[in-house]
Amino acid sequence: QVQLVESGGGLVQPGGSLRLSCAASRSDDNINAMGWYRQPPGKEREWVASITRGGRATYAASVLGRFTTSRDSANKILYLEMNSLKPEDTAAYYCFRTPLNGPPSWGQGTQVTVSS
Repeated sequence: QVQLVESGGGLVQPGGSLRLSCAASRSDDNINAMGWYRQPPGKEREWVASITRGGRATYAASVLGRFTTSRDSANKILYLEMNSLKPEDTAAYYCFRTPLNGPPSWGQGTQVTVSS
């Protein structure tokens, strides 16, 4: 199973920006979808964004227009560009990869804190 490692989290002021990265241990063309979930403090994990094998990206209503997910051509690095950040975006962010066959892989998470 491919290993995923997120990076790029940190502390940012409201209105600021961050870019998260999710690096896979190997490139893989047999990917059905990749994306992001987040878990705010004391709450359940929630879906944030996904990008399909064909490159179509979809977003949760709460981040639409502010967040953009993209990937490199080798399907080895997934990005989440986050703009106009709000305190309610504070969460641990997790990337995932869903293969065409087999269970999904998850990263260990990176913390994003939006606070003044």
